[in-house]
Amino acid sequence: MKKTILITGGAGFIGSHVVRWFVNHYPQYHILNLDKLTYAGNLENLIDIEHQPNYQFLKGDITDEQFIDQLFATYPIDAVIHLAAESHVDRSIMDPLGFVRTNVLGTAVLLNACRKYWTSALTDKLFYQVSTDEVYGSLGESGYFSEQSKYDPRSPYAASKAGADHLVRAYFHTYHLPIVISNCSNNYGPYQFPEKLIPLVIRNIQQNKPVPVYGKGENVRDWLWVEDHVRAIDLIFHHGRRGETYTIGGNNEWKNIDLVKLICKCMDEKLGKPPGSSEKLITFVKDRAGHDMRYAIDASRIRSELGWQPSITFEEGIRRTIDWYLSHPEWLEHVTSSTYQQYYQQQYVEREHNN
Repeated sequence: MKKTILITGGAGFIGSHVVRWFVNHYPQYHILNLDKLTYAGNLENLIDIEHQPNYQFLKGDITDEQFIDQLFATYPIDAVIHLAAESHVDRSIMDPLGFVRTNVLGTAVLLNACRKYWTSALTDKLFYQVSTDEVYGSLGESGYFSEQSKYDPRSPYAASKAGADHLVRAYFHTYHLPIVISNCSNNYGPYQFPEKLIPLVIRNIQQNKPVPVYGKGENVRDWLWVEDHVRAIDLIFHHGRRGETYTIGGNNEWKNIDLVKLICKCMDEKLGKPPGSSEKLITFVKDRAGHDMRYAIDASRIRSELGWQPSITFEEGIRRTIDWYLSHPEWLEHVTSSTYQQYYQQQYVEREHNN
């Protein structure tokens, strides 16, 4: 079935994996990749599919009502997979209003456009909100987040995503807009911006720099291989029940300090360093404000309803991730120096002017 699907934030970490998957697996779909190309949006993530006939990149801001309205007026958009978001907790503490603008206002602008242009045949439409487990707050030593968990966000980032989720549900109940929401645990894998823990540790070990760990490193996260997350998004998009939420987790809890030590061990092996060398770089730093102690996901609904489950162990996934970063030094260099942003200028703006 031919569809035009708008994927927002498709040049980011998770978004680029989603775009690649849909472009490659659904050639009958026209995939529109909308991204503002801020510091974490990188078109070099998608070089392998940028010339595919069913793929198109659009540069724009989801908070720009006029731009979004024109986008929906121009293209026969059947579905939105909404990933565009400011997502780094530390940045949200420094700039909470920026997160509110992008994550709350931007979502509202997209929802309004869907409501305006999807005036008939709503059964063939879908607004898919890709969200986070951080909206649920913090767990103690036991228990799991599920679709029934109450929202209790503890950071400006989590609160902004919670606000967006509430808006999506409100449009379902008030305007009968067909929606689904998924809340996932921490993702890891190739193309992740190196401000996040795993690529940060890998890069700092490569450069023999201190490896910062918040507090005592006791905080626990449930880690999800990004390609497993993408498979879940595919299943929910095509088979999820409208108006419902699905929590997605890797069933894979690690204390931050144990995770960092595992990466250190793998890096020593990969780089041919004496065992224990990288662990000496670990440096404990002051804990961040509002740091949630533990996240863990009960993914039984998506397992039972849609047949999804993680495909690889964390140990295998982390080795694949390390191998990818070690074999892509140019990508790391470009993204950390911001020279990757020149790619858009060269690939799109200059070509447009030369035509």
